[in-house]
Amino acid sequence: MIVAGKRVVVTGGSSGIGFELARQLGAKGARLLLTGRRPDALASAVERLRGEGVEAHSLPGDVTDAAARAALVDGAERLLGGVDVLVNNAGGVRAGRLEDTGEDELRAMIEVDLLAPILLTRALLPALRASGDGLAVNVASGIAQMGVPFYAGYAAAKGGLWRFGEALRRELKGEGVHVLTVFPGATDTPMMSSNHAGADLGFGLQPVADVVGSIVDGIESDAFEVVRGGEARAATLDLNRTDPAAVDARFLDMKPRLEAAVRDHSAL
Repeated sequence: MIVAGKRVVVTGGSSGIGFELARQLGAKGARLLLTGRRPDALASAVERLRGEGVEAHSLPGDVTDAAARAALVDGAERLLGGVDVLVNNAGGVRAGRLEDTGEDELRAMIEVDLLAPILLTRALLPALRASGDGLAVNVASGIAQMGVPFYAGYAAAKGGLWRFGEALRRELKGEGVHVLTVFPGATDTPMMSSNHAGADLGFGLQPVADVVGSIVDGIESDAFEVVRGGEARAATLDLNRTDPAAVDARFLDMKPRLEAAVRDHSAL
């Protein structure tokens, strides 16, 4: 895909991966509509982008709310004249033992990490089809590819997003709409500020600009997936497929330290 001139909607666009993706796509000539739950932060993000010469608009809203999704569909048509790229980036996490995780927290993760992207993609499919060169980008997680202790609810939601994207890509094959799924590892964003696990526990933070650069490369090359972590990550995923008991043993060894480090990880 050639990014220049593309009309791009980014959810969770006020900070982190969403904002950096808007910045990098905008630098390549994309026209942007950002949404998010915090109006002040969203307005500040758009002001920064405009200061860099990027065409950017904001429309505050919670993507888990049906009225907000409908407003976003209308706003995309009104402000951009349609949509070429939808980036389902908004997300939330609550780590900890399953029995210590509240039902409201589990529902919140499923709503924002899985159901909202499905429903927003469905709502914007007519616009993506009309583009003739449409793309849906789903920002999942490395935890979608390999379950990690104390992230059961998050893994369920992001794993569902992975398979949703794969199924939809095949459903839309030959119809002018592509689907790209992204699997970032731990990334240096506000979402990770309450996670105290380090590289020794598998949570070495990656620079957000590097992660987003990989996503942009995936968009431009019409990739199916973007997987961060290089050869080491690929080897771990292969081991998880061929000898999952070995991976279980690794986690057993680090489990007490990991539980202590992530028990306060919450960004909902």
